[in-house]
Amino acid sequence: FASYYGDHMVLQKKPSGAVVWGHGELGAMVTVTLSGAKGLIIMEKTAQVKGPSGTWTTVLDPMDQGGPYALMAEQGLESVTLQDIYFGDVWLCSGQSNMAMTVLQVANASQELAAAARYPYVRIFAAARARSDVELEDLEQIDLPWSIPTAAENLGHGNFTYFSAMCWLLGRSLYEALGSPIGLVEVAWGGTPIEAWSSRRVLQACGLLEDTGRGREGPQISLCHDACFNLKLVFTSPHQHLSGPQIPSVLWNAMIHPLLNMTLRGVAWYQGEANAFLNTDQYNCTFPALVTDWRWAFHAGSAGQTEPLLPFGFVQLSTYRRRSADDSFARLRWHQTADLGVVPNARMPSTFMAVAMDLGDEHSPYGSIHPRDKQNVAHRLLLGARAVAYGDKDLVFQGPYPTRAILEVTRGLLNVTYSQELICRQRDAQAFEVRSGISSPKSCKRKGWHTDRGFSPPQVCCSSQESPCQWLLAPVVAVGSHTVTLALSGCRTLVLGLRYAWAEWPCEYQACPLYNPQGLPAPPFL
Repeated sequence: FASYYGDHMVLQKKPSGAVVWGHGELGAMVTVTLSGAKGLIIMEKTAQVKGPSGTWTTVLDPMDQGGPYALMAEQGLESVTLQDIYFGDVWLCSGQSNMAMTVLQVANASQELAAAARYPYVRIFAAARARSDVELEDLEQIDLPWSIPTAAENLGHGNFTYFSAMCWLLGRSLYEALGSPIGLVEVAWGGTPIEAWSSRRVLQACGLLEDTGRGREGPQISLCHDACFNLKLVFTSPHQHLSGPQIPSVLWNAMIHPLLNMTLRGVAWYQGEANAFLNTDQYNCTFPALVTDWRWAFHAGSAGQTEPLLPFGFVQLSTYRRRSADDSFARLRWHQTADLGVVPNARMPSTFMAVAMDLGDEHSPYGSIHPRDKQNVAHRLLLGARAVAYGDKDLVFQGPYPTRAILEVTRGLLNVTYSQELICRQRDAQAFEVRSGISSPKSCKRKGWHTDRGFSPPQVCCSSQESPCQWLLAPVVAVGSHTVTLALSGCRTLVLGLRYAWAEWPCEYQACPLYNPQGLPAPPFL
């Protein structure tokens, strides 16, 4: 069997069929047998070992959830049997250090670890960190083979090792909600930008790789033009979150490509901090392109068993530096939604997002970029998974979002209408900002903004102001059930823009201004 098949694993249940593959002697026939209690044979499949790498592949018939089963592969007189296999839903968890943070590192870690024994049907697997210049067929190394969760050995193995708290808390919650076995596959590496997780197709589509016209099987080509990686300038940064491999596609090649034959139910992604310092304003291309590309690749790799619109959940960036004037985190949060503010949307169908900007943790022993409250993040992601991946139509999984804004010129007020009922937790004078003026938004550009990739500089304000490139605060005057009224002090001409929570650290813990009655925060917008 290939490296990531083993005792205790979970294979994808129906309506999909689980793909099983492995290595053998070229030309030989391999018989794969699935058997249940007392050795009762449930199905038998045959596959031929094919070149050039000597692999065989078969697709099991779709199976109901449950187990345990045994899976045997026979070639001639040799056989390998895997035991204690269950059918359920398999989720892939990927990203950088906030995905790699283990159960040992989160808030209430001792309680979470003690509860592990209650979830024997949530099975966990972690790939080892690896990089490659070429696409690999199988994983080179595994940190944690398929395992039943235990507190000390695997859920709390060590800091930033295994097992991912974010992945575990989501999987455990899915098990509670669905009652189905859950298989969790962790593939994460701290300090890594999205470019390292992206195939060459993604990088070319986003203008981050020169297209030499060679086939993708060809040798690695010179990587970038000036829009891409100026290694000397970018990577002398002392930031801890630029500590992983930066080279384009090396993690796609070594950690994602080997898994493409796996039949999946969904993906959870927590990444982006590194891209607040690298190619930030290309993220509105690279992230939607990665989602599209991974879906295509997993669908093709699994012989069509992984659905083409594979549900893809992600965490919107949390916080880092409290009083930072830099808005790269705010821009990246916006780009995570393909510049549309909420998901799913036309550019990112079948996606869901957990807002995390109100879960800052200034005193985290792992640095403020690693907040310890992963439980609330996992809960928000679970709501999205239930609504988007599992079709629970009655579930509220998004926070309130503005649907229209009406200007009362004579009174100098702006009335913003929201999609949901509002709960005001904090009357923050700095949360909303407006830009306005008679001039067009393009009349003023601030140095350092990229304007060539569909991201216009939001730095235009009253033409009468001495410093025309500043956003003005728009204090909250009143909050109704669905509306927020803002005072446009000093700016009563044409309002060209409105933004909310546009800061690296927009509010205190669980105290952003606007939530819905379910406790979900209103996401930032521009």
